[in-house]
Amino acid sequence: MGVDQNYHRVKKFLFILFLFFFNFKAYSENFRLVKILDLENPWGSTFINNEELLITEKFGKIKLINLSNNIITEIQHNINFIVDGQGGLLDVIYKENYVWISYSENRGGGKSSTSIAKGKFNKIKINFENIFQANPPIKSGYHFGSRLAIKDDYLFATSGERGGGMIAQDPTNHIGKIIRIHLDGSIPNDNPKFEGKSEWLPEIYQLGVRNPQGLTLSNFDQKIYASNHGAMGGDWFGEIKKGENYGWKILGWGGKNYSGIPIGPKWEPGFTKAVHYWTPSIAVSAITIYDGDEFSEWNGYALITTLKDQSLRKLNFDNLSDIKEEIIFKDKIGRIRDIKVHPINGKIYFLSGDSLWVMEKN
Repeated sequence: MGVDQNYHRVKKFLFILFLFFFNFKAYSENFRLVKILDLENPWGSTFINNEELLITEKFGKIKLINLSNNIITEIQHNINFIVDGQGGLLDVIYKENYVWISYSENRGGGKSSTSIAKGKFNKIKINFENIFQANPPIKSGYHFGSRLAIKDDYLFATSGERGGGMIAQDPTNHIGKIIRIHLDGSIPNDNPKFEGKSEWLPEIYQLGVRNPQGLTLSNFDQKIYASNHGAMGGDWFGEIKKGENYGWKILGWGGKNYSGIPIGPKWEPGFTKAVHYWTPSIAVSAITIYDGDEFSEWNGYALITTLKDQSLRKLNFDNLSDIKEEIIFKDKIGRIRDIKVHPINGKIYFLSGDSLWVMEKN
């Protein structure tokens, strides 16, 4: 047998071996991802009931998706939003026949703010009224943050630092802060301002965040958790803690400026320490603490979605000195903007850059 024949037989064998292992890996996954429908730059989602999912699109549309037949109903609204860089219609959350939306509000003169509006749910048109504006308005298309979470009668929201860096350390503005208000927009009388931090604006719950695009309530410990973009590295996942400071831009959380110059230490005493950090950056986006039947073995674990890395990650943080991270999938559905768990069956729904997907057991 000639050398050429041996070469081709070995090459064919290696190719078959590759296909075997590739197919085995795909087969061994205990889940499948199913694309439901196409969307245009979706950003936030919330379940209205067991069959209907409400979705915001960055460029201004609010859509109601019937998951039993995939029919889309566009809901009219009166929100004074502006699409500028990372801004537009952003997160959405539903509770007891009301809807809250965070968005970049047009404040005139090219300036905008991370704002929150509330309206009574209606399938034809929702008339919203503002209940919060991050002040001062800023001329920037960066870092709106803008995730929402509800705990009891409290609405938590993230307000990004709009590219302003150290502005996140100034308690006399809302920029680069975690906000806590009541569901009607009124201010809780036990926010930090009323408990010894008189210089803080009354809506501020925590200082020193950069661009937090993940926020969720854990059903297991009743704590609020957030995820936050660093610069070149320094993404984190951590607990929201009353009256504390995550340190931006004194701390760099392990990252650097885009110029390559170090920002500051990863962490130091006196600041909130995140549960987990990522360097280099994975561009962490939405998060949830899984609670459901479909993937019951994940109950209590954090599910982390990413933009740049295009991955879903599972974080076991029961033991903070021994955190276990696993990449569930990567490069399958593109940049992942949002994640929600079905309230009954526990299937996981994702918003990618242009689609709605569901993840379910094989």
